[in-house]
Amino acid sequence: MSTQATPRERLLDAAGELFYRDGVNIGVDALCKAAGVSKKSMYQLFRSKDELIAESLASVGPSYQQALEPGLDDGSTPRERILVVFEKQDRLAASGEFFGCPFVSTAVELKNPEHPGSVVARHFKQRLTDFFRSELIAAGVEDPDLLAVQLTMVFDGASARAVVRAQALSGVGVATAAALLDAAGVKEEALAGDARRH
Repeated sequence: MSTQATPRERLLDAAGELFYRDGVNIGVDALCKAAGVSKKSMYQLFRSKDELIAESLASVGPSYQQALEPGLDDGSTPRERILVVFEKQDRLAASGEFFGCPFVSTAVELKNPEHPGSVVARHFKQRLTDFFRSELIAAGVEDPDLLAVQLTMVFDGASARAVVRAQALSGVGVATAAALLDAAGVKEEALAGDARRH
């Protein structure tokens, strides 16, 4: 954590790390101690711990997404771009610092769909589904909405498996996503043939 960071930034950084590793029920005292900020300052910067949960999740969300998604236009096929997400998830799960999808973890812990943290979590999970959907539309899939939800469920299930079993995924998420894509006709051979025709 940078010494130049403001108290607000230090709180968001500490909260992002502690909530992900230890859960959102960690006490305010531990949060403030980790951030080097007084409780009084925390409550001047954030109206409540609930607001801090939501804002810290919103602040880590973009970097988590960036760690999973391919570049904007890397020349890959839609199938390759979708499978990259699962390949990156596989690497994250094998890193030893993986505690599941932060959005799912937060929403499951909070158990309240109206909690501001749950709203942020839902927003980011929808962005992943939307990414899958746009790639599936580009691939010409008949029902991109359904398949995008199925792929999101594979992603979330793989994350949960990695945490519950405390072991690497060893390609199970990639293989499951590939099987769904195969069943929908988004096969590697067909895409390679399309590329040759253009």
